[in-house]
Amino acid sequence: MKVEEQIKEILEKLRPFLISDGGDIEYVKYEDNIVYIRMMGACVNCQMIDFTLKDGIEAAIQEEIPEVKEVVNLASYDFDMDDM
Repeated sequence: MKVEEQIKEILEKLRPFLISDGGDIEYVKYEDNIVYIRMMGACVNCQMIDFTLKDGIEAAIQEEIPEVKEVVNLASYDFDMDDM
């Protein structure tokens, strides 16, 4: 299984937890051992987003795919996705 497919599979397992709290997550891309995602819904303004991102999502992905260096939330950056 390709790394990108593994990442998507892990994110799909995590989505129900986020959705149950009014949030969601969208896979954007995997490049240079960094996973780019977009947190949506209630996750955007949640005070726990950093904890959810690093101690939850990033940790879950790195446990299965050690070569992943980081998970970056693109929703916290202000730019056009077409520039990526």
